[in-house]
Amino acid sequence: MNEALLRSLTPSVLGILVRRGADFAAAEDAVQDALVEAVRVWPADPPRDPKGWLVTVAWRKFLDQTRADASRRRREDLVDEEPAPGAAPASDDTLQLYFLCAHPSLTPSSAVALTLRAVGGLTTRQIAQAYLVPEATMAQRISRAKRTVSGVRFDRPGDVATVLRVLYLVFNEGYSGDVDLAAEAIRLTRQLAAAIDHPEVAGLLALMLLHHARRAARTAPDGSLVPLAEQDRGRWDTGAIAEGVGILQAALSRDRLGEFQAQAAIAALHADAPTAEETDWVQIVEWYDELARLTDNPVVRLNRAVAVGEADGPRAGLAALARLDDSLPRYTAVAAYLHERDGDLATAARLYAEAAHKAPDLAERGHLTRQAARLNARRSH
Repeated sequence: MNEALLRSLTPSVLGILVRRGADFAAAEDAVQDALVEAVRVWPADPPRDPKGWLVTVAWRKFLDQTRADASRRRREDLVDEEPAPGAAPASDDTLQLYFLCAHPSLTPSSAVALTLRAVGGLTTRQIAQAYLVPEATMAQRISRAKRTVSGVRFDRPGDVATVLRVLYLVFNEGYSGDVDLAAEAIRLTRQLAAAIDHPEVAGLLALMLLHHARRAARTAPDGSLVPLAEQDRGRWDTGAIAEGVGILQAALSRDRLGEFQAQAAIAALHADAPTAEETDWVQIVEWYDELARLTDNPVVRLNRAVAVGEADGPRAGLAALARLDDSLPRYTAVAAYLHERDGDLATAARLYAEAAHKAPDLAERGHLTRQAARLNARRSH
């Protein structure tokens, strides 16, 4: 396999797809799928015209995805155009599609990736960012999942845990503002909670409601991010908070703790504080300890370091941070915040600027850049 040849052909193949009418993001995904296919096929059956082969396969991948996206949009349009339901509920197969894509023949991680791509409408890049893996790795994972299910019968739906993971990631992508999928994720989770009596389903629904309740306060009129401590709590949706807390309390009373219930408990403690200064950080650290025990997730431990810094002081937070891998997303931003809290403005300003270069989206990059500029202005006076 000549990897240099593949790299050299990629720009021209991408350009051909764009000239044929594919939008750039869709063309990138199609070319990525074609490259994965080439890695699989070429060693045993090298083509006489590598560029022509890549163009043909990439264009076919693009058309397949376009048809799938069009079908999904038609389903959504039909739901929107239906009259208000009477006694019988409106038909909606989206949740069923989530279960079918979470097929038992797939590993949980592959099932989640495939569902996000095929049903959730997320790009390969967005899914890779959610999983903290390179985009090429995620493209290969999705392609393997497609090949795995291409010859199987979809008569054995996947398990609830995998579907919950998909709904959680779809909500997070929508909540970030990159793709507006948060309301759809809440709607589907409500359906699931009505159909399945499970504390983790309830925990996920509570978590979504508690986070979504703060959405209006997360951005300023100019689109810039507003940190939690600076948000206007009068703009939070108290109805959604009350509903989320009620659902969470009922789930916790069953004494079957899971990660979504633990996350919802942290969100509830933030929502319950009248002001940022009155936040019960000691309890939040305890819940992060539970969450770390349940998941052993490095991002959980990163968030825990922030909570420790609030509960026990910035030096304690920095000590907790030092035990983590500094390549974690937002590690540098957390370090900047804790150094600022500790009074080391020079280090904090440098780290904010460094974190801005690593930020995954423009809103976060702008926020971190302004933080660096704010500290540099303070130091110059």
